Amino acid sequence: MQTESTAGNLPDTAQRVADLLSELGHDKPVVMLPETGKTSAEAAAGLGCSIAEIAKSIVFRRLSDDAAVMVVASGVNRVDEKKVAAVVGPLGKADAKFVKQRIGYVIGGVCPIGHVEKTVMLIDEDLLKLESVWAAAGHPHAVFNLTPRQLVSMTGATVADVALRDA
Repeated sequence: MQTESTAGNLPDTAQRVADLLSELGHDKPVVMLPETGKTSAEAAAGLGCSIAEIAKSIVFRRLSDDAAVMVVASGVNRVDEKKVAAVVGPLGKADAKFVKQRIGYVIGGVCPIGHVEKTVMLIDEDLLKLESVWAAAGHPHAVFNLTPRQLVSMTGATVADVALRDA
């Protein structure tokens, strides 16, 4: 049920992502979903893919320096804050204002690229088991498709085990 968009038809933040993707030589368009993609389940339903294929972006605040820390995780995984903290240092919550100021996108449309400030990035190792994933493109209705390796390359993120596993 997705609809592809061409240049000029996108909301400003999604157009910024589309322009950045073009600059990076990415050949897939930003897609506008008719319904919101704020949750992994909503995005997967709109795209006709599995929830695992949604690359959700979760933002934390690192306590030592107030830096934004983004974890891009598989839509089926809950992020284990203790595992993330073991890699980047103690974490705090990032509210909507912090995310908008430091990352540049509103919650529900947080894109893994094009941040307004340098962001500490981690990518869920489980995403690398998939052929392709869908990530938010700067707007709650906008997404784009890429391979997990492209995601790692575009973000320069560290791949890590960040998923909360059942004991």
